[in-house]
Amino acid sequence: MKIKNILIAGSACFLTLFSCTDINENIYDKYQPDSFYGTPEGADIALASVYAEIPGDFQRNNVPGVGYAGADNGWYDMNCMSSDEQVIPHRNTGDWQQDFARLHKHEWLPTDFIINNTWNWLYKSIFNANLAIQLLEKSDAEASKIAEAKVLRAFFYYLLIDDFGNVPFYTDNNITVDKIPQSSRKEVYDFIVKEITENVDLLSITKGGNYYGRFNRWAGYTLLAKVYLNAEVYTGESKWNECLAACNKVSEGGYSLHSGAANDASPLGNKYYELFGDVLPDDETILPIYATLDVVSRNIYATRSLYGPHGKSLFGYDGWNGTIVPKEFFLKYDANDIRIKQFLVGEQPGGFNYTLDVASLDNPGAAPQAGVRNIKFYPAAPRSGGGASNDFPIFRYADVILMKAECHVRLGNAGAAKPFIDEIRLRAGLNELAANPTLDDVYNERGFELNWEGHRRQDMIRFDKFLLASEFRPASPAYRKLFPIPTSALDANRGLKQNPGY
Repeated sequence: MKIKNILIAGSACFLTLFSCTDINENIYDKYQPDSFYGTPEGADIALASVYAEIPGDFQRNNVPGVGYAGADNGWYDMNCMSSDEQVIPHRNTGDWQQDFARLHKHEWLPTDFIINNTWNWLYKSIFNANLAIQLLEKSDAEASKIAEAKVLRAFFYYLLIDDFGNVPFYTDNNITVDKIPQSSRKEVYDFIVKEITENVDLLSITKGGNYYGRFNRWAGYTLLAKVYLNAEVYTGESKWNECLAACNKVSEGGYSLHSGAANDASPLGNKYYELFGDVLPDDETILPIYATLDVVSRNIYATRSLYGPHGKSLFGYDGWNGTIVPKEFFLKYDANDIRIKQFLVGEQPGGFNYTLDVASLDNPGAAPQAGVRNIKFYPAAPRSGGGASNDFPIFRYADVILMKAECHVRLGNAGAAKPFIDEIRLRAGLNELAANPTLDDVYNERGFELNWEGHRRQDMIRFDKFLLASEFRPASPAYRKLFPIPTSALDANRGLKQNPGY
């Protein structure tokens, strides 16, 4: 059984309370408020309330899809379904709303629930991070705990500028929503870089254990690498050397690629798929989301993909008949790639047949068994019709290796990039590249390796692929690289300026 103490503490204790009883009956109300968060227990409780925002939750306080990943209608759906790797079509049987299809067709609006939901989640997370930092600093907490809270806040601001560009920015909660000033994308980028670089070396170097699912030093440097990787998109100025340096710091953490060897015990036949199961292997996993069904979050992605009766035959409960993989994305995979095993298409045991072609996403919608399905996150126990206990990889070392490759190619040193691409390909059961990689090679390999993990929209924008026409839509206008600021946010703060095009 997996136990993630900091997340469980976050679900058991609310940040603003100064007493909390855990299962060992530690008495926290003997502490004065100004000193409690300076204790190891108190510091972890302050951090837990911030970390508790990351796991996806099917519904929290009557709001669906709260969190980074693990539910409908949140950050994950907004960022993944606007890319080419997945979509939930409206079914011609009347199932599934058309919001997901509209995301995939780049037809979203400032009034859309998913966009508003993501915005609200990110700002609630920033509010909690601000409060945690205030409490930790006031209590003279350990420097590593304050640094952890600041890097967490930088993570949420990174997600904000990636999606929305110029955003309301504040670090002190003593301000009303209507007074929060809007900062430029570059200004917030500069803040993010400063916060990470000033704090990352204060973070713990511990891997796993109580630091499973937390920002240790290596996760901090991976975040910094991701920020630098996209610096040209955010600011107009590339930072490839800086990204490469941050990736090299991650490598000091002793990470390596997990084995891709055959494994008869795996439903998908290879050890590779342990990277998407329950308790992710710490040789490659840098920052996971901890999930245990009905305790902390859940992972819905395989359950949500399969046709109902097919899910019943495989997992013991009905699938939701939701997410599909677009044909163009699926057909890029080599037949010998072990990563193709995650996809289900054509005749399936039990008389099911997933067709490669999908006639319609929204009007009248797709037939019930139309579309390639994905069981990358093959449900781990505990599991039920509501999802499963698979943890989710926010950052893993394969991404760092591919970032190194990209930086080398962009810096004009494709020869140095080749061993990194080849390492990923060989693990997948493929041959080494015949020549030095191009940017398209890097882009394609990122898609093959990291699909359904929350990176694709960002990659498509950085490689100038996001606006291209696809099977289900014509080329998109440039303003679609950003999501709109939600109408509700503009109504609450009249000082905000909407992104162009909306």
